[in-house]
Amino acid sequence: MRVTAAIVAALLLTMVPVHAAGKTADARLRAIYTAEWKWREAQFADDQDGTKPVVDRLPKVAAAAQAARLAYWQRVMKRLDAIPYAKLSPKERVNYDVYKPQIANLIADQKFRAYEMPANSDSSFWTDIGYTARRPFRTLADYRSWIAQMRDIPRYFREQIEEMRAGEKRGFTPPRQTLEGRDASIAAVTQAKPEESLLYTPFKEMLSNVPPAEQASLRAEAMKVIREEVQPAYAELLKFWDGEYVPGARTTLAAEALPDGKAYYRQQIREYTTLDLSPDAIHKIGVDEVAKLHAEMIAAMQESGFKGDFSAFLAFLRSDPQFTAKTPQDLLDRAAWIAKEFDGKASQYFGLLPRTRFAIKPVPDDMAPFYTAGRGGPGVYLLNTYDLPHRPLYSLTALTLHESAPGHAFQIPLAMEDKTLPDFRRYTYISAYGEGWAVYCEWLGQEMGMYKTPYERFGMLGYQIWRAARLVVDTGIHSQGWTRAQAIQYLRDYTALPDREIETEVDRYITWPGQALSYYLGEMAIREARAKAEKALGPKFDLRAFHDTVLQLGSVPLPVLTKRIDAFIAGGGKGPYPDLE
Repeated sequence: MRVTAAIVAALLLTMVPVHAAGKTADARLRAIYTAEWKWREAQFADDQDGTKPVVDRLPKVAAAAQAARLAYWQRVMKRLDAIPYAKLSPKERVNYDVYKPQIANLIADQKFRAYEMPANSDSSFWTDIGYTARRPFRTLADYRSWIAQMRDIPRYFREQIEEMRAGEKRGFTPPRQTLEGRDASIAAVTQAKPEESLLYTPFKEMLSNVPPAEQASLRAEAMKVIREEVQPAYAELLKFWDGEYVPGARTTLAAEALPDGKAYYRQQIREYTTLDLSPDAIHKIGVDEVAKLHAEMIAAMQESGFKGDFSAFLAFLRSDPQFTAKTPQDLLDRAAWIAKEFDGKASQYFGLLPRTRFAIKPVPDDMAPFYTAGRGGPGVYLLNTYDLPHRPLYSLTALTLHESAPGHAFQIPLAMEDKTLPDFRRYTYISAYGEGWAVYCEWLGQEMGMYKTPYERFGMLGYQIWRAARLVVDTGIHSQGWTRAQAIQYLRDYTALPDREIETEVDRYITWPGQALSYYLGEMAIREARAKAEKALGPKFDLRAFHDTVLQLGSVPLPVLTKRIDAFIAGGGKGPYPDLE
């Protein structure tokens, strides 16, 4: 069915005339994004979010498939350019303003051949497969599809290796020094017994309505596929990674040192921030915001009663045992308590609440040494319990508000559950909006009374300055010639992050240019929009209505968010559902 849908979508896009007789501008736009989204779903076969059935294959990533995608999206853009924007309804203008930049970014990624770098210090195509193994399985067909998907791993890995070789040949790789030790997650699969493999996870606790005999048969088949097909593919990947890719990776750090690097970095900025700002302008914003937040941190330090200077206070926070969980379960329990405390406050600040619940789980052992402190999304908040002395409790409230509710595990499901939005808005994630919202939620925790001590408030401010410092560090590395040591020292000087997390984060910024810029610029846009609404509406300003208006958009570029809040103000601040027609 998926293949058929993809073929139909492609035919529709190719065969329908641009100026189809009798079609309104709205209908033409809907036809374009509906057909393209069906095609895109079939192309990438993404099942990580756990809301759709597990797919029975992995994406095609060879050069021919990549060239076909570029050609397809270029045809889409040509048709979009032909639509008379002024004739669109207000509702479809919003869709157009969200959709067109999406297509522009997809085209740019194909032109820069970003697919030739599918692995870095932070994430990789093989760890993405692991996310699917951990998602909920809801039907017998999910188990069968997962076995089929595992059978496709050898083909998928071969194609990825060929693309990485092509990137390596032209110097388009992550920096070599950020890749050390990243082979551990590959080796973990090659060394595990099949029944202990991460990829076997779905079969450990199967659905109770699957008959016992069927369960036994599926488990035996899964172990056979892991042993005979999956593990040899991982072994081949490990040989390539250690023997060829890492030794041949570039020794420079900056994105601007890559082929056509200045243009590439500027495009990464546009994609992740949805703004057309220069690296120098962003760097200056960061320096100014770090100075302002540093003063607030000094005030919080003084409120705590600490008598030493700022560097001594940071040393105290990083070493005093009162700020360290005693066991992994202790850290998980404290995060669960914070999340539940927010539940009791949610209705005071939000009218829109997602139906989707989320679990709090530890980051898997194979990923934890190189993983961030936590990440959230639909149905799960992953908390890193590795190396507890470097998982400070004073930052846990801010982290939990960001990654669980009302952050990622709240906002993303709300978008997915809103069937009034087209699918390309329900199931895509724009970093400036999503990360900006999550950082805003940390800041909002002050109003919600979530920070109980000066230390926890300092932890929140530490997270705020960390995101502001990213504006300095990311642009410093990728545009101003900063070294890794220089970036690490800057974060040591201005944030309360533990050393392990600082090093993990700096490697992430090095290998993922531009993404780190989205957090603080996104939060600034939301806070500026709120301040504008509060000033304009005065006593009519309703915080719940403002939040619901922001969340009702789904994930959108920042200019779309700003325009929507202007309409919210013009409408008297009455809530998220005006008559857009």
